[in-house]
Amino acid sequence: MYRHIINSTKKLSHINPEIQGHFSEHLGRCIYGGVYVGENSDIPNVNGMRTDVVEALKEMKIPVLRWPGGCFADEYHWMDGIGDKADRKKMINTNWGGVVEDNSFGTHEFMELCRQLGCKTYVNGNVGSGTVREMSEWVEYMTFDGVSPMSELRKKNGHEDPWTVDYFAIGNETWGCGGNMSPEYYSDLYRHYQTFVKNYNPDKKIKRLAVGPSDKDYAWTETLLKRCYERAGSWNNAHGFMDGLTLHYYTLPYNWDKKGSATIFNDKEWYMTLAKTFYMEEYITKHSAIMDRYDPEKQIGLMVDEWGTWYDVEEGTNPGFLYQQNTIRDALIAGINLNLFNKHSDRVKMANIAQLVNVLQAVILTEGDKMVKTPTYYVFKLYSAHQDNELLESSLDIKTIGLEDEYKLPNLTESVSVNKDGKIIITMTNQSLDESAEIESVLHGSVVKGVTGRIVTEKMNAHNTFDNPDVVKDAAFEVTGFENDTIKYTIPPRSVIALEVTV
Repeated sequence: MYRHIINSTKKLSHINPEIQGHFSEHLGRCIYGGVYVGENSDIPNVNGMRTDVVEALKEMKIPVLRWPGGCFADEYHWMDGIGDKADRKKMINTNWGGVVEDNSFGTHEFMELCRQLGCKTYVNGNVGSGTVREMSEWVEYMTFDGVSPMSELRKKNGHEDPWTVDYFAIGNETWGCGGNMSPEYYSDLYRHYQTFVKNYNPDKKIKRLAVGPSDKDYAWTETLLKRCYERAGSWNNAHGFMDGLTLHYYTLPYNWDKKGSATIFNDKEWYMTLAKTFYMEEYITKHSAIMDRYDPEKQIGLMVDEWGTWYDVEEGTNPGFLYQQNTIRDALIAGINLNLFNKHSDRVKMANIAQLVNVLQAVILTEGDKMVKTPTYYVFKLYSAHQDNELLESSLDIKTIGLEDEYKLPNLTESVSVNKDGKIIITMTNQSLDESAEIESVLHGSVVKGVTGRIVTEKMNAHNTFDNPDVVKDAAFEVTGFENDTIKYTIPPRSVIALEVTV
């Protein structure tokens, strides 16, 4: 029996809905054919956005969407994507597949997609090949309600009122595809560029994000924060031109040269991949410790705006499109990460899985007029119950599992929150391939009156296809029983569960 202790009266931090955010890039079939088919498509759509995809994402309660990249962002010139579509410039997408980008999906289309989804907007600016003026005018075009050349241009292009930009990133991966910069150079550029990301509406402040590190590049975080802090004189002054610092980490079974198959893997590769997922906790903890020295009041959020699995592409597909399948292994990885983000929600304020549709660890796959929800989709659907809740103090007995010393990992993860109605949400993952775990959750300070649950589980490489779209989905989960402050249940191997507890 594994003891799960919950202090139902001790709230630790707020779980931003944006922790369950998503990322859409002009990459492969994420945008074109994924979310956007155009107004004249035979595929049902509203203003060009696929109706089936939009409805599925709304059901999943998508809270925020990042666009237009990714590496694509630092070659994206926003004026190419506005105005009459027949007159928009065409370009070669040199980062992803060498295909023609016709810019038919631009600023207006992204904002329309977010309107239909009812989610917040996260726009990634171009530092790598763009100018301060270009970035400044884009912000003006999107958000200014007064008289100016850019607001008049927006109106001419059919949108009278300004939009809300919730988050704006000053570049992307400037240590790599965004310019191969040093942290010292980017720190200066960040201070420069962010100055011209104006808050035209004081009631709808744009949160400015700085490019943070890739996985364990702690020197990048240290240098960036140190230079911004010293220039500002104090972090209280610095806050206001930096609201968040990004972090990127992808889970690969092997390495960048040999990533491994998304669907064909053995027990060793199962545990090896899951073990590497837990590196995320180390990176969050160590980068947060650096941030704590400069920002002890935690005003600056750690934004994990690219995360997820990265495998070899599916056979017969364009290598530059990063199209991969999605199994129960990915469902576990999603659950592990989302539990970690909840546990660190005092610092982690947003996370964006890569990517939304048809790319990497997508929640949805499409092929023509067909659509399928992946195992990862169903985990996000379960975890949506945590959105906007308060994290509760909790701990869980665990044991170490795995087949090799190098890739050991805990058998279980969990997180617990309480919503505005007083209901307690428990999510838990069981990484073991073959062992169930009997759990006794004890809610100190509460009496349990009722429990409902959902589960995602199947064999380790089970996945949904267009011919068999319902192999993996969420199902009802029954607890063994509950009495006073205690709930007893058994979590099967290879599974993710969510419980809603009425107290």
